[in-house]
Amino acid sequence: MTTTGEDHTRAPTGPWWWERRRGAVLDVALGLASAAECGAEGVPFARDAGLPLWLGVAFGVLAGSVLLVRRKWPVAVVLVAVAVTPAEMGLLMGIVGLYTLAACELPRRVIVALAGMSLVGTMIVTFVRVRQDMARGDLTLGDWFVPFAAVATSLGVTAPPLLLGLYVGARRRLMESLRERADSLERELQLLAERAEERAEWARSEERTRIAREMHDVVAHRVSLMVVHAAALQAVARKDPEKAVRNAALVGDMGRQALTELREMLGVLRSGDGARGRVRPLAVPLAAVGVAAAEAASKAAAEVVVVDGPWLSELEELVGQSAAAGMVVALSVEGELRSYPAEVEQTAYRVVQEALTNVHKHAAGAKTYVRLAHRSAEIAMQVENDSPPEPGSASAGLPSGGNGLVGMRERVVSLGGVFVSGPTDAGGFRVSAVIPAA
Repeated sequence: MTTTGEDHTRAPTGPWWWERRRGAVLDVALGLASAAECGAEGVPFARDAGLPLWLGVAFGVLAGSVLLVRRKWPVAVVLVAVAVTPAEMGLLMGIVGLYTLAACELPRRVIVALAGMSLVGTMIVTFVRVRQDMARGDLTLGDWFVPFAAVATSLGVTAPPLLLGLYVGARRRLMESLRERADSLERELQLLAERAEERAEWARSEERTRIAREMHDVVAHRVSLMVVHAAALQAVARKDPEKAVRNAALVGDMGRQALTELREMLGVLRSGDGARGRVRPLAVPLAAVGVAAAEAASKAAAEVVVVDGPWLSELEELVGQSAAAGMVVALSVEGELRSYPAEVEQTAYRVVQEALTNVHKHAAGAKTYVRLAHRSAEIAMQVENDSPPEPGSASAGLPSGGNGLVGMRERVVSLGGVFVSGPTDAGGFRVSAVIPAA
């Protein structure tokens, strides 16, 4: 099926070897006309040969009806036309046969050989016939007229149908070639559109995973600290009202920070959806589908919802929040602090944040060490906690979805870094990551 939507590879609808009924009707009409012509010309042939008239007519009708099979056996039609040329019959059969022969996809040497036979046969018969007429006195022209009439007649009968058939055959083959190229182009466009759709779907899946990971990091850490502070608030509300007030203030700050970050993320998502929603679909030709789909997939793969921060400069504040929640945590920084690409700083911050959240969830009261090293070509971070003072204790019943370590690994690996996590020999847990600086 081409770009116009028309299927050019139709199944044959005509009888026998004809592809269409109108082709069969045309060949039957030509066959009847050729049979009538040859039958009429069979009368003088029978008289000259001394045969019964009915035999001459029957021979002419049988020879002329061969034109019915011109599409299936064009060589046979031309050979029969050449064979009956001495009987001065088969003019229509010879012309139509040469046209069909030239239009078919036969080797050129076969076409030239048969056309040459027809040319020579017509020339000889015409030469003999004109010479006989001049000998009887029917023609009073000079001797020059005999070869002239023979050559002109043979060329006039042979050349036009031959040239017309060659032209029609070449045009038909050209149209078939163009149709095949159009079909091939459409298949390539469909394949390109399918691949672009796959790329777009992959980009959407990656973006959904990234957004889920970002929201998990934002919500899990803030809410975990809020739960820890709420538990501490419940424990000291009656014993130490001032500390309860401070914890309540911290819970409020944590909630406001979590809401602010969520609003920023959702605001960016809404603005992106709105921009895409205002785009009106345009009617484009099929030839542009593949390119447009590929560009859309590339843009979808390149689109990243970027939220300002967090940055490594906020790492001390992050550690301070965990310390305020009752965690014994120590921060050590090696090397000179410098600026990194936004993705690198955000990933490093999120790794430390998620590791601290896991300590709150699974190792309440354990001493924790946060180490950050600025190196020449990379940045390394490590969060390690000792074994909890009370084995099996958890912080205020915090739930765990099991996605924290997976999200950290995905973040680090996507930037070409290395992520390792696992228990230590002392009964604690260690999270380590190295991210390229560029």
